[in-house]
Amino acid sequence: MSSGRENYREDVAGRANVEDTPELLAYYDELEALEAGALWTVANKIEPWEPQSSSVPMIWRYRDLREHVLRSVELVTPEKAGRRVIYLNNPGRREFAAAVGWLYSGLQVMHPGEAASAHRHSASALRFIMEGAGAYTIVDGHKMTLNANDFVLTPNGTWHEHGVEESGSPCIWQDGLDIPLVNTLEANFYEVHPDLRQAVGFAVDDMTKTWGNPGLTPGGGTWDKGYSPLYKYEWERTYEALKRYADATDGSPYDGVMMEYINPVTSGPVMQTIGASMQMLRPGEKTKAHRHTGSYLYQVAKGKGYSIIGGKRLDWQERDIFCVPSWAWHEHANLSDSDDACLFCFNDLPVMRSLGLYREEALADNGGHQPQD
Repeated sequence: MSSGRENYREDVAGRANVEDTPELLAYYDELEALEAGALWTVANKIEPWEPQSSSVPMIWRYRDLREHVLRSVELVTPEKAGRRVIYLNNPGRREFAAAVGWLYSGLQVMHPGEAASAHRHSASALRFIMEGAGAYTIVDGHKMTLNANDFVLTPNGTWHEHGVEESGSPCIWQDGLDIPLVNTLEANFYEVHPDLRQAVGFAVDDMTKTWGNPGLTPGGGTWDKGYSPLYKYEWERTYEALKRYADATDGSPYDGVMMEYINPVTSGPVMQTIGASMQMLRPGEKTKAHRHTGSYLYQVAKGKGYSIIGGKRLDWQERDIFCVPSWAWHEHANLSDSDDACLFCFNDLPVMRSLGLYREEALADNGGHQPQD
């Protein structure tokens, strides 16, 4: 019988498998008039056997986007746009302006002498610097100077603004936020600073100087916020840490040599809803495939290689951005036989872990490697 009404039946014991009848169809109409419905018609859809991500594996190649990002400078000002950003749209998540899952990503550009006004919002945000010199961010009065591949936090509820010094050069960075998640939770607030600018109340780069010393905590230093006080994680220190770790470990068969950015006070994630990591693939290294819950956005910080995501090969080079949807098989390869490759990643892993939803599985077949499209 073709009713034109959804009825997700499965001929499996323990799953909903109710046939449509004229009496039931009339019953469903009565329920619909009351803004209600019969669970058994949709139970198999809303409780799938395993995660069914609507996101698709995607790569946004920097060489394709860069010209368009720079052109926006000619078309809009920071004052009119608020933030001059070209955002990344996953075909399966267009309704939410998401790059993957409940994560947003965009490329922001600013020219020397420009400054974006200060604001704050419930969404947590990060920046990963792609190119240029002279960029800075101010977070709750703390000013940070920024260089390529530096990772910067603007946590939820903090006043923040960005700019490029007059002596600098055009700067582009990736913005990452949990806007789609916070909007889905119907918890997003947004506020513009009453003065449009905030005063710098501390020494420049004071948070890095205070909290960014390996194995050391400032005497008498206190921090009771849910996010890291180390607002800036410098690329040179991160890369050096990866190289030192590579001398002491064989690494993960699935991620190579990987280190997570942490809150130095709690050793937990940098923010409550967004985690981040940097991983190194040694020359010629090819990882095995695994999958896990959670959504992941990668930016190539160094090198050239490819990833196979859900059976689809995506070739990447420095500054390209690609995504791994939840529960998608993925593996990575470094195409250089002489130099390492490094991948920055931000993700919703803190949410998965805090809600008890994290799950991981290794690919057992074909020596741990996926067949490719």
